[in-house]
Amino acid sequence: MDEKTPVNISMRDDITVVTLEAAAISTSGIDPIAQTLREVIGQQRPHKVIIDFGQVRFLSSMMLGLLVDVWRRMKEYGGLIRICGIDPQLTRVFRITHLDRIFEFSPTLDSAVDAMKAEE
Repeated sequence: MDEKTPVNISMRDDITVVTLEAAAISTSGIDPIAQTLREVIGQQRPHKVIIDFGQVRFLSSMMLGLLVDVWRRMKEYGGLIRICGIDPQLTRVFRITHLDRIFEFSPTLDSAVDAMKAEE
């Protein structure tokens, strides 16, 4: 498989930053994202994770399910997750599905990092 995985993992201090590098996350594109996220959560067990949706304009319901799965896995060991850079139209999807009740949101990556640091 020569395709680039549409996920970039980086660190900002002690925070794992997951940058989604696709404008659209459809059902057909979810597998590499799911595999990467599950590996990071399962192997590294990061305490703090920010998922940056800054480039994403569309996501499938499977992505919402993946986010809930990641949230549950992290919750088991006390990990924190925050979403940043989300398009206003996508924010609406989180509200409609009531997922805005379990996820914390920040407008930018920098503000998400600051918020995570403040939660210490």
